[in-house]
Amino acid sequence: MKKISIQDAITQGSGEVALHGWVFRERGSNKLKFIVLRDSTTIIQCIFDRQKFENSWDEIDHLQVEASLEIRGELRKDERAPTGYEVQVNSYQVIGKSENFPIVKDQSTEFLADNRHLWLRSRRMTAILKIRSTVFGAIHEFFHKQGFYEYQSPIFQAVQCEGGSDLFSVDYFEKKNEVFLSQSWQLYAEPAIFSLEKIYTIAPSFRAEPSKTSRHLTEYWHAEMELAWCNFKDIQNYGEKLIKHVFKRVLERNKPELAVLERDISKLEPVLKKKFVRMTYTHALKILQEQASLDVEWGKDLRTIEEDKLTALYDVPVICTHYPKKVKAFYMMEDPKNADVVQGCDFLAPEGHGEIIGGSQREHDLEKIKERLRAQGEDPIKYEFYLDTRRYGSVPHGGFGLGVERLIKWICGLDSIKDAIPFPRTMERYKP
Repeated sequence: MKKISIQDAITQGSGEVALHGWVFRERGSNKLKFIVLRDSTTIIQCIFDRQKFENSWDEIDHLQVEASLEIRGELRKDERAPTGYEVQVNSYQVIGKSENFPIVKDQSTEFLADNRHLWLRSRRMTAILKIRSTVFGAIHEFFHKQGFYEYQSPIFQAVQCEGGSDLFSVDYFEKKNEVFLSQSWQLYAEPAIFSLEKIYTIAPSFRAEPSKTSRHLTEYWHAEMELAWCNFKDIQNYGEKLIKHVFKRVLERNKPELAVLERDISKLEPVLKKKFVRMTYTHALKILQEQASLDVEWGKDLRTIEEDKLTALYDVPVICTHYPKKVKAFYMMEDPKNADVVQGCDFLAPEGHGEIIGGSQREHDLEKIKERLRAQGEDPIKYEFYLDTRRYGSVPHGGFGLGVERLIKWICGLDSIKDAIPFPRTMERYKP
């Protein structure tokens, strides 16, 4: 008999079924053994009656959490069962034994991190990973529908994009301190817009930030786009549309997983129903002063506390624009009306989840790029390949980067970004 998933069995509703999975919970008496079986779809209660299995009762009675089984039996509805259905088992086979599975209730965060390879089996992590899969698929779907080409840039790079203090240096054969792990695809993506015009990627990025916050990883997945023949508003519009599309897909496909996570869906629905709030950095400082009693000196970047106070006033992301030039990257374009600010934007998520997108119109003035590189202590000669994009037929263009784990953290309502990725890498953790 063909084996089906537990969810398909529940959908079937009755009759004989063949299932396989792992022991999620077990309990029993001298006469009955109750096994809650799990697979990647959901869980179901399975009942072993001793009268049917007298000769193998000792094996059944000693089944433990995470043993893998194949079973066949009669499915029936029972409101008392965890998912409303149960299987009266007629035959079974133990595929893989499990003894003394180390993860039990109420274990420390550190213990679960040390045993991440096993904690991935939990219903909580399974739910997060399913939502993560939907998010990645929705990002690809969005850009494909918008006519973008998928494009990859190198992970080993010879220049810095976001700042030297964040770089992971790697030994590259005889080269020492000359090659770095990618902080962003951007400097190697911009050359490709003169070929493909509309490009995107989802790839790992690496930041050596000495940060232990709930929002930071040293290795994360970066959804980035770059677009030729665009203006600053186009970049903001694409970012808003992308987030709305991802939320739409998650709410269509992952309500059961959101329920497992006890995520309040009413906090996600405004993202689809409302326009995002847009304001300049200068206006944001005014709002912080008037509505949150926070005085921020003009010219300083917004810290976590300021972002949290600002976004607490709204139930959709705040797109904060026109930051001071001195706190932003060298490639961001000066605003034509005010040389002290750049046409850059950060998308700040509600509920204290912080920046999820950073984007900008790219500076097209060759001399201004050189000047800002020198101001950051960089030698423009190292960036000759990048500067060539401004020498030969430059056009208005821009792009953004979205931190996928931050988006997942927000969607799932997670306390820490570490749960948004299977194996988190942080300042203090590089294994398992």
